[in-house]
Order: sequence, then C-alpha cells, then structure tokens
Amino acid sequence: MIEIFAPGRICLFGDHQDYLGLPVIACAIDRYIKLTATPSEKRELHIYMPDINEERVIEIDKTITTLSNRDYFASAMKVLARYECIPSKGYTITIQGDIPVNAGLSSSSAVLVAWITFLLEAFGANVKVTPKLIAKLSYTAEVLEFEAPGGLMDQYTISLGKTIFLDTVTGNDTAITNEVESLIIGESGVPKETLEVLSQLGNYAKSSIEQVKKVHPDFDISTATIKDYGRYVNLVDEKLQPIFFAAIKNYMITKEAFEVMQQESIDIRLLGELMDAHHKELKEHLKITVPIIDAMIDGAKRGGALGAKIVGSGGGGCIVAIASPGEEQLVIDGILAGGAAAAYKINIGKGVQVL
Repeated sequence: MIEIFAPGRICLFGDHQDYLGLPVIACAIDRYIKLTATPSEKRELHIYMPDINEERVIEIDKTITTLSNRDYFASAMKVLARYECIPSKGYTITIQGDIPVNAGLSSSSAVLVAWITFLLEAFGANVKVTPKLIAKLSYTAEVLEFEAPGGLMDQYTISLGKTIFLDTVTGNDTAITNEVESLIIGESGVPKETLEVLSQLGNYAKSSIEQVKKVHPDFDISTATIKDYGRYVNLVDEKLQPIFFAAIKNYMITKEAFEVMQQESIDIRLLGELMDAHHKELKEHLKITVPIIDAMIDGAKRGGALGAKIVGSGGGGCIVAIASPGEEQLVIDGILAGGAAAAYKINIGKGVQVL
C-alpha cells in the first residue's frame, strides 16, 4: 500500500502577484489530502473520491493523447509519460482529506500533487524525484497543459512545505525558518471564483504594465516603486489605474514582510499591519472580496487579530488572521460572529510526504 499526504497552503503575502512574475510568501498548513493506493489485479487505476462523491476509472493500457474539461488526472499522466513514468499495473485509490473544497486553500492542487507523487512512487521515472521536480510537474499538468491563468505558488508551496519566499519566475525558493504562530483560518462557505478572477485581473494588470512599456520600454514592475506609479499613471487607462497601483504596492508589501520574517525574532504586530495593508489593496483596488469576507475580517479585528486578509483568488473562500499567542480563541469567536461557516487555528505544515 502507498499513502501520500499533500498539504493545503496559505498565501500570506503576494496574492495576485505570481501571474506577474513577482514573488510570494506562502506556507503549507497542517490540513491534508490523503491518497491511499492498494494494488489491484485489474489493468486500471480506480479512483474513489468520497469527499465529493465521485469516482474515476482510468484504463492503463490506453494512451492519453487529448485532454478535456481540465482533467488533471489525465494531464498528469500525459506529462509524466515524457519522463517514462507509465503505469504498468492496476491500483485501487482513495483520495480524501480535511482541506475545504473551493475555499482558497488549494485543495485541487493538493490532489494533483498527491496524484503525481503517487504515480512517481508507484511507477518510477527516468529522473531523480525531488520535491521541486514534483512541483514543476504539477505546475505543468495544472497550468501549462491547459494554458490556464495562474502561477507557481500552489504547486511549489504544497510540494516543498513549510514557509517559503518563492521566485515565481525561476521557481527558486528561500526557506523562512521562523514560523509565524497563531494563524487562524476562517471559512466563508462561499465558493471562490478562481479561473474567472485570475484571468480577468491578470489580463488587466498585464495590460496596465504593457501600456507603460509602450512609452518606456525599460519599465520593470519588479523594480517599481510608488514614485514610479506617480510617474507613469497617466499612461494607463483610468479603469486599470487601481490595478496598476495594487501591483506595485503589493509587491512592496511582500518585500517588506520578507524582511520582517527573516529577523531572528518576528515582529508579529508589524507583520499584522502589513497583512492589513495587503488586504486593503485586495479589497479596495482589486475588489476581490464579498460581503461575508468583509464581515469576517471585521470580526477577526474585533476579536483582537493583529492582521487579517482574504486568501486566494477571491470572490469567496477563506481569510487568514494573525492572533497574539494565547488569544487565538478570541479571534476565532470574532470570525464566527462575523458569519463564518468555520474558524480554527492552523500550524505550518510539511510538504508532500510518502508513507
């Protein structure tokens, strides 16, 4: 029997930055997708997914040549075949977990990372398998194969684990060894809107940058400051100006947060202030919140949270808050009073594991 555990993830800083090639700070959490596989006499991979009441049968003697409807199971097998990872015997597989579905904690990416890890463990490959290889293959299968919007954050954070500062162009990461404690998750119960929001805001942000580069070809968003916003804003369409501002401001916030988290002792009050500043951009300029998210944020702050923000693409999903140690329950109660479907403390988790 093979058992795989793949964690969920939180973006602490850098939401809506990875599709611009800008860095993010993200962490794995101690909520997991568990994949259990037992050998079968049948020439098939029979997948049971009780959490969503679905099952899937993949005949291993049929070559996958085309993909349909974002079939990540098939896309993963197509990608892995390039590395001579080809199923040679059947398995009965169960996939379930405690990561909330469609909530901004990357349950779908965790399923894919677990699936790819299983295939590599069961059938091998012509390259050395490392967490970073799993991340690269998962990103290829989930994003590149479908020419979908999105960056590297989900697949790399889930595969590598812990807290990382991730270069979303190269995939290089810097481990942040000082873990942020007393993190609280609040679930809104409202499904997020991933692909639509990412596609629209990504296109808007890229358009605003291109409008500047037409006049100033040397403009680089990765070195831009607020002064640059004032210098170039008149070159950007009025409706895109808030998004252009948010791209610059959120990047500056992410860099400052990274400096704070690299200190020997993290100033969690300052980190909370930066989280609040990040959320302000996501709410006021990118406009990705909904009323229940706003109410949960307000509830967290009334409960004493040092900082709080929406997690993920937006339109629903979850929030994350930083509490003072020992005051987690007050923040949880505040989030629940704001209308959350659930709220709970989480810890920083490990990357994908094979047991």
